Amino acid sequence: MPLEKGLYHPKAHPLDIHSVRHLGGNNMKTRLMTVAALLASTASAHAVGLDRSGQNIGILFEEGNRAQLSFAYTDPTVEGTTQSTFPVPGIAGSPIANVGDSYLTWSGAIKYDFNDRLSFAFIIDEPYGADTFYTESPAASALGGTGATVDSIAYTALARYKFNDNWSVHGGLRYQEVSANVSLGGFAFAPAGANGFNAAFASDGAFGYVVGAAYEIPAIALRVALTYNSKTSHDLPTVETIPGVPVQLSSVTEVDTPESLNLDFQTGIAQNTLLFGTLRYARYSDTEVIPENFGRSLTDLEDGYDFSIGIGRRFNEKWSGSVSVGFTTEGDDDLVSPLAPNNGSQFIAVGAKYDVNEDFAIAGGVRYTFLGDAIAAPGGSTPVADFESNDAISLGLRFEYKF
Repeated sequence: MPLEKGLYHPKAHPLDIHSVRHLGGNNMKTRLMTVAALLASTASAHAVGLDRSGQNIGILFEEGNRAQLSFAYTDPTVEGTTQSTFPVPGIAGSPIANVGDSYLTWSGAIKYDFNDRLSFAFIIDEPYGADTFYTESPAASALGGTGATVDSIAYTALARYKFNDNWSVHGGLRYQEVSANVSLGGFAFAPAGANGFNAAFASDGAFGYVVGAAYEIPAIALRVALTYNSKTSHDLPTVETIPGVPVQLSSVTEVDTPESLNLDFQTGIAQNTLLFGTLRYARYSDTEVIPENFGRSLTDLEDGYDFSIGIGRRFNEKWSGSVSVGFTTEGDDDLVSPLAPNNGSQFIAVGAKYDVNEDFAIAGGVRYTFLGDAIAAPGGSTPVADFESNDAISLGLRFEYKF
């Protein structure tokens, strides 16, 4: 049985901003603009697996040449209580302070039209991440010293070709770097001999690919786009610190980041008003982290879905706004890894965009996420602590320049 079921991953992909068309008159002709349907896939407090950016390629569908720079900040509150049945005197029923560290992510993108059929985009984002740490002393608590950090950065080059006003295809290459550090600590890991274990995974880069297609009806601002992101295989140089072993052990750990499908849609529903949404599936069941000398998986991540839906509206020539809601699917049961002490989530987000002039715009928003209750169980079998009524607040900011 894998030692750990999941890694805590308050998702934070930089501000996901959806398009809104200024729908007016019977012909519905408009200029495309962006509004903050805030954090529908960015700066979110929870997502499938280790997702943070959602691998968003929305800029590829914007009209005209433009560049974007986005920042997102997430502040989670993930507190719990050791179970009253925990078999160590003085620890049972004790509170667990916030284990979710706040973090900042960023992304950048540029899009250029070669002609009315062929366009290109280059995107930098942080697709995966985790920031969890139990601050209590390993010698005096159930999970003290347990923690995980995951860092990543990806560079994606994409092209889009329009066959006509309705059909198009897109695709390209992605180069991605990933690194991580995982520690197991506290009395909860003592029976498995893992109290004090640490694995430091140095960065490794690898290539993957992106391919997709889209259908549009410009007159009503309708677009449905399906995008496949391939898995990426990494060979991470690893240094393991194992309790009772006097020296650190070096090896290489093969880790696959998951393949995924993104379905994005939008349609005009009234003058100046757009309905939009996203559905993301990520195949995390193939993502395992098994250090050579430790011999067991540090993860048991489940496949899952993110879904969001919202409405964007253009108020006047300067201001636009949006509101969206969404959820992440729950796992098969309430037993989760101490490194990921929540199960599913729901959120509500609001955003706004201000056109400073014809070339420059600023968008921003806020997202509130309800984190699902869960029971932390090392190895997915022995309940240790309860995590209930937790949440996260995310803030996003995007700058856009048209050229």
